[in-house]
Amino acid sequence: MARRNTVWLIALFLIAVSLISLAVCLVGYLVTRSEFTALPFQQWLLTTPGWATALAVVGLIGAGSLVRWVDLSGGGDKVAQMVNARLIDPSTSDSDERRLRNVVEEMAIASGVPVPQLYIMDQETGINAFVAGYSPTEAVLVVTHGTITELDRDELQGVVGHEFSHILNGDMRLNVRLISLLAGILMVGQVGTFLLRGFRVRSFRSSRRNQHGAVVIVGLGLTVIGYVGVFFGRLIQAAVSRQRESLADASSVQFTRNPEGIAGALYKIGLKGGYLDTTRHASDMNHMCIGESARMSFTRLLASHPPIEQRIEAIQPGMLARLRSRLRDTTPTYKTRIADDVIEPGAGIAVAFRQGVRSATASMTSVAEPAAFSTPLSGQAGVVTEASEAYASHFLKNLPATFRSLLYTRAGAIQLCYGLLITGLEPTEQKRRLSLLSNTPLFAPEPALLDKLLPTLAEADGALGFPALELAMPALRKLDPDEIRHLMTEVTKLVRADGRVSLFEFALITFLQRHLGEDAAKSVPVRYRSYKKVGTSLRQLFGLIARASSDDADMAERLYQDAIAGFFGANDPLVPRPEKVTLRQLKAALAQLNQLSPMLKPAIIDACGRCVLSDQKVTAAEYDLLRLIVDQLDCPMPPLMVKPERGG
Repeated sequence: MARRNTVWLIALFLIAVSLISLAVCLVGYLVTRSEFTALPFQQWLLTTPGWATALAVVGLIGAGSLVRWVDLSGGGDKVAQMVNARLIDPSTSDSDERRLRNVVEEMAIASGVPVPQLYIMDQETGINAFVAGYSPTEAVLVVTHGTITELDRDELQGVVGHEFSHILNGDMRLNVRLISLLAGILMVGQVGTFLLRGFRVRSFRSSRRNQHGAVVIVGLGLTVIGYVGVFFGRLIQAAVSRQRESLADASSVQFTRNPEGIAGALYKIGLKGGYLDTTRHASDMNHMCIGESARMSFTRLLASHPPIEQRIEAIQPGMLARLRSRLRDTTPTYKTRIADDVIEPGAGIAVAFRQGVRSATASMTSVAEPAAFSTPLSGQAGVVTEASEAYASHFLKNLPATFRSLLYTRAGAIQLCYGLLITGLEPTEQKRRLSLLSNTPLFAPEPALLDKLLPTLAEADGALGFPALELAMPALRKLDPDEIRHLMTEVTKLVRADGRVSLFEFALITFLQRHLGEDAAKSVPVRYRSYKKVGTSLRQLFGLIARASSDDADMAERLYQDAIAGFFGANDPLVPRPEKVTLRQLKAALAQLNQLSPMLKPAIIDACGRCVLSDQKVTAAEYDLLRLIVDQLDCPMPPLMVKPERGG
């Protein structure tokens, strides 16, 4: 799906650039044809003015796209800032913002998706939302003020489920890049508008207005051509967005198992509208939002989303009529934008919905016990089941209020990192290790905060570590680059305090580097489309996880052979198991494997899962290693919901 959309995007972009270049060349021909009166247009294109004009247009479009591409290279945060969205403080006291945070955290834990940064567009009263970023690790979720004030909890869950689908399906990267390409296409019209404005200013200052005739023609021509760019921009948005929106609606039903949630949200979007009125980038964001963000002509042809009534009927036949009878009387101030006739869902949309329902039904297997991993681990990534939703809800409700509130502050999140590394140690050893830390404000150990964190961490016996760290990530991301480097220095001191690095310590510090490092917001390039080119990394990974899964050498060898056989075959020269794998080698191996095509990663995760669950139990080392692998491969990990066996 993503690859096909990318091909469509490139093809339409090249067509748009070609037609815009020809149109500008025609304007240039009309302006300069007095110098080449004997030449028809097709021959004029081959002259110096002709090809120079074409190259200038291509260069202008390329420069416009490149500038926006670089501007958005910072990932989702840059997109949120572009539309003047405000970062929601993790410790916010606003009831609507806290409800949004609770819904997002619950769904993140249940699906294994990292908790995204939350932004709000305070001045937008319409109902709309979008996600942006290059990878799930640095995704942001942006909602309008109307979204959190107009929707009830079920409807808000439906919207969040819809946006989580875009995160899991890899739509975000394509969406951000599309903004850059559209910026280039629109550059020609912007130059024409600039020339016309400049001419008006000069005409007031000069009495020789006849000298500006050529400027007027060029400016008008480029402005008109700019509308061609707008048309193609809309066409490209519609081409790559419509089907993905229908699939995201179906996925929202799968996530929430409540069709009325997303359907009710869509119904209210149809009534109240989702237009972004306070940002000049509303048109740029149209393909990213859950509903249309900009008003347009030729809505049926150029809309980035299927009609609202069609989307609702695709979710469940007859749903639109039920929503009308239930909600119309409760929303009398809304101007109805939904047609009164019930439209049958299109075949493509109905198929997308049925596929989503089948996927949801197939994934109802509980994962409360290790044996329940009969479904491949990669197949459960990002899937919300009744069991995982119940687990997430129970997990959040049973976190002590003081403990949870500390995770939303920078100081509390930093102390959590320290607490995770000293939990389980004797008090004297804890004190010794904390004494190694600096006394720098914000990063010095704070006994008052640690006393509120350590009892809960100790009681959980290791099961709380990464889930708590996930909840603390929004607060940690508020640290500036210098503060992040300082935090990593202090954490490294604690890790090295006993002269060795445990697997949990390695997983934790690697997790922090992956999510807080300077490259966290950058997309990972795809450099390998074959397992053959990463054979050494696979050997090292499977060799380590096989040893972690069994103390028996023969069993570990069998687990390794079973894992590697699916990638190379028994006679492949890469099959022999490495005798020893260092943590440095593991880190390098995971970095290389993360550059595999996304289509090749699930098989690796499934092979690791089979090793871990071969004995029907999950040890602490296995859990830490599995958590590290899926995080480094950018794959959401569903909650195991089994307490890792510590010690012994």
